[in-house]
Amino acid sequence: MLERNQFSHQPLPVGRAQLDLAAKNRRKRNRLLLFIILAITAALLWKAILTFEPAAPYIDNTPVPPVTELHPIVFAKQTELIAETSKAGITILITDGFRSSEEQDAIYAKGRTTEGKVVTQVQGGHSYHNYGLAIDFALRTKQGEVVWDMKYDGNKNGKADWMEVVAIAKRLGFTWGGDWDNFPDYPHLQMDFGFSIRELRKGLRPPLE
Repeated sequence: MLERNQFSHQPLPVGRAQLDLAAKNRRKRNRLLLFIILAITAALLWKAILTFEPAAPYIDNTPVPPVTELHPIVFAKQTELIAETSKAGITILITDGFRSSEEQDAIYAKGRTTEGKVVTQVQGGHSYHNYGLAIDFALRTKQGEVVWDMKYDGNKNGKADWMEVVAIAKRLGFTWGGDWDNFPDYPHLQMDFGFSIRELRKGLRPPLE
């Protein structure tokens, strides 16, 4: 039995027709197999994209040494403040520097659960004193009396000694608690180095020099 060639219209041997049909079927199978492979690859790729998680950042879990004293830069600036105010004829007394969280809690309790008046709005771990980054000061009069009188003019230059101390402190890099709107803290001076309390509580610390 003969078949015709589709181009020449000449009869083809039966064996040739079978070979052409087999080749045509193989091409169909190959296309189908390629389609299946591409579909599976696309599905796997899409799944990989959906489930991709970036590498977690390295977290140093090394315990942060506890702060037990004033930061060295703050201590040095405190020394400069005492010297500069002395040159202006003003004697100041540093009434507080580093303060532990336990001490902070005790102060916070005043006027709340213990006798006294409220002097702070923050509990332990929430004050810059707890990280050695703040100091408090008072004035010492010519008679040796310690006062917190913001109008006192001991050097008789027509200016309040307190505000002269604040001006010198700001020039040295301190910020003044008296500038706070919500709860002014007039004896308070601090250097936070751009660190928030939240960052300090997480263990971040300013450089030591």
